Formats: sequence, C-alpha cells, structure tokens
Amino acid sequence: MIPFNKPPVTGAEEQYIKQALESSKLSGDGPFGKRCQNWFEANLPAKKTLLTPSCTAALELAAVLIDIQPGDEVIMPSYTFVSTANAFVLRGAKIVFVDIRPDTMNIDERLIEAAITPKTRAIVPVHYAGIACEMDAIMAIAERHDLYVVEDAAQAMMSSYKGRALGTIGHLGAFSFHETKNYTSGGEGGLLIINDERFAERAEVIREKGTNRSQFFRGMVDKYQWVDIGSSYLPSELQAAYLWAQLEHAAEINESRLNAWQYYWKKLQPLAKEGRIELATIPEGCAHNAHMFYLKTSGLVERTALLEHLKSRDILAVFHYVPLHSAKAGEAFGWFHGEDSFTTKESERLVRLPLFFSISEQELEHVIEAVISFYE
Repeated sequence: MIPFNKPPVTGAEEQYIKQALESSKLSGDGPFGKRCQNWFEANLPAKKTLLTPSCTAALELAAVLIDIQPGDEVIMPSYTFVSTANAFVLRGAKIVFVDIRPDTMNIDERLIEAAITPKTRAIVPVHYAGIACEMDAIMAIAERHDLYVVEDAAQAMMSSYKGRALGTIGHLGAFSFHETKNYTSGGEGGLLIINDERFAERAEVIREKGTNRSQFFRGMVDKYQWVDIGSSYLPSELQAAYLWAQLEHAAEINESRLNAWQYYWKKLQPLAKEGRIELATIPEGCAHNAHMFYLKTSGLVERTALLEHLKSRDILAVFHYVPLHSAKAGEAFGWFHGEDSFTTKESERLVRLPLFFSISEQELEHVIEAVISFYE
C-alpha cells in the first residue's frame, strides 16, 4: 500500500532527542526550542515566534491576544479544519463563514467586506494547500474596518505571497508541525508568529500559564508571578529537538516535495487539458510549498469511484474537509454569510494524492498510472 502520508525523517531526530533527554531541560524553551525559534525569526523572517504544542494552541493563543469576547464575530472560510473555528468559539465568538474561490479553495476576498458588521473583530484567512490567499486585499479590508488578521498558515511553511512568507503578513500567524505537514516536531507541534509588536510581551505571559516566567529567566524581574490569564502553551524540548532535525534540512525537504508535485502536475496535465480533471491554480506572485497535490473530479459520485479505484490499486488517497457550516457545531456556533456557491460543491470534488518527503518516482508513477487508468 502506498500511504497517503509518511512523516518526514531526516536521520538526526534520534540523536537530537537523545541529547535533549540527557540534558537538564525537558519542559520547553531549552536549547533546541530557542534554536528553532531563532531559525524562524531569521528565515521567514519574523519579528517574534513562539513554539506551541500544536497549531490549535497557537490559534487559541492568538484569540486571547486579540481579546476575543463573547458575541464578537470572526470571519473565515467554512472549508477549513475545526481548530480554525474552535480557537475563537472557545472565547465566545460567533463564526461568520464566507464562500471560497474555486481556483485556490481559499476564502474569496471579494466577499469579506459584505460580511462585516459592528461586531466583527477579526478575519482569519486560511492558506489552503500552502497556496496564498489574496493578502493585499484582505489586509486593506482589515485596515479600513480596524480589524485584526490572524493567518491560519498551518499548511504553509515555506510558502510566500509576493515575496513575503505566509504567516508574517497579518497581525498574527499560526503554523502546524503535525505529522501530516511538511515539517513535524514528532507528531504534533505548532508555532505562533507575532508580527505586531504590541502582542510580543503578553504572548509570552499567556503561553507560560499567565506568569512572567520568561522575563524572570531573562533577569528582567527578580521573581515570577501570576500576572494575566494564560494556559500551558509550551511544547516540550523533545518536540523542539525533533523539529530542529527537520529545519536543518528544510530546503531539501521543500525541494523534494516540489519535485514530486511537479512530477504529478506534468504527468496529469493531459487529463486536465481534456477536461477530465482540474488541477490546482497557483496565482501569480505566489510560491507554494507542495504541501499537497490535489485534483478535482466532476463531482461526489466520480470522486467516490476514483478513491475506490485507487484503493484497489493499493493507493491510499483521501478527500478533505467537510465544510464546517454544514456540521452540527458549525450550525450552533456560526452561520454562512451569502450564498454557498462553491464551498460545498468544490469540497465534494477534491481528491488528495499521496505526497511525502520520501515518496519515490516509482510510487509516483504507480499513482499516476492508476489515475489515468480510471479515466480510460
């Protein structure tokens, strides 16, 4: 069976985890944690970054930082993972879902402004498949209406928009290092990116259970104490050690995935030109990270048949999100603004093919041949 995903392994993970185990610092923000954060701040670049146990935790931290209150409204696409919405629902917000663009599966920036009310507090663009939303338009809308922008860049490490790294454009950004992502910190993991310096000091406090512990360790205060609300948003040093082994090979992993993505693209172009399938669109000025390779079928019936066909060939391909507004919790905690022209329809067409760091040309060929044979 060709799996849908294999977590990336570079070879140094075990060595670095062993080093962390032998150190006196396991609880987080140790040498590996600081090394990772410095890498992100230098390479994205970003003003300040904080590792978190997950992208979910990073989004929750962001919701606290922008002071989401009960009754506030937050605009986002319905075609996303539940964590995008949950982070704000936990603070009492109502979610306003906006339709997506069929070319990128990202929020349609042209529909955002009509969904804004006096209760709107933030816009949360989701960079699906590591392909950028139209951030210039979104930031302009946010500025006109005095709103925060929190980028859900869970899938977008090493992607950019007009030369700027995704996650570094809005006021705050969140990355994921789950095992399905391009880079992982051992199964779970995340990163909060702070682009607005007003949030830098408080983010450390909230992340450290509401204490000024980080300032204490820097010698800024003579003792640390409880100074704000907070939670346990600090990942272990073991997670950071695993992640550092990935970051040392970040360019290699990125290049490998892009090569596999291009291989799929080239070989499946004839089917796309015949109108049998549709492939992802990469807008001008956007550089993606080959987080996933997806194709679109004619509809739900064909997608189901294609997935079964691939499974019969020992290939695990998957579909993706069921739109949040159609879920029980989505109906309870939010609503869809305007018409659902594309969110549901496009979500029912999409198939994700296997793509991971160590995928071989032989495996890629097997998948491609299986897709072509289905349409023949």
